[in-house]
Amino acid sequence: MSVADMTWLNPPPHHMVGDGTLTVRTGKDTDFWRETFYGFWRDNGHFLHRPVEGDFSAEVTVKGDYKVLYDQAGLMLRLSETHWIKAGIEYTDGLAYFSVVVTNDTSDWSLVAIAAGKDGVRIRLTRHAEAIRIQYLDASDGHWKPVRLAYFPTSKTVDVGMMCCSPQREGFEVTFSGFTIGPAISRDLHD
Repeated sequence: MSVADMTWLNPPPHHMVGDGTLTVRTGKDTDFWRETFYGFWRDNGHFLHRPVEGDFSAEVTVKGDYKVLYDQAGLMLRLSETHWIKAGIEYTDGLAYFSVVVTNDTSDWSLVAIAAGKDGVRIRLTRHAEAIRIQYLDASDGHWKPVRLAYFPTSKTVDVGMMCCSPQREGFEVTFSGFTIGPAISRDLHD
């Protein structure tokens, strides 16, 4: 994983690059959210990204020290402050869920309960023109599980990378490993 050609949006107070890993410790009360239900706008989460053209698949494994409500880490793609998607593991109601927030002017939120293994969870976002396909790798059977197919505006480039936030604390620690961006996987939805 080379982070040399990547840029921080809201750099964290601490991060360390290792052999194929990125470890981040979050700042205080960080999040990405726009208006819906909670009535606030936050755009201060940590996002390490690079621009990508056309269709692609991005993957990363996330392993975090989830302890406080809404601790979260995963992948993000971002066109602007008002158009972005984040997908990953989020701590809520005492459990780690697979969480997806799609923001087209305002945010929506969906959750799926999954068994997050001790080695973390592998996440994949694929862009097929105006559609974003969101999956995670089920460690129990080795198959990619679909979580969401979401609309996202087309554009020449979009920023893609690793995201983490801690809306109700500081110091959430997460390790990202095996971050890749490559050609889009097949459009076949059902393996």
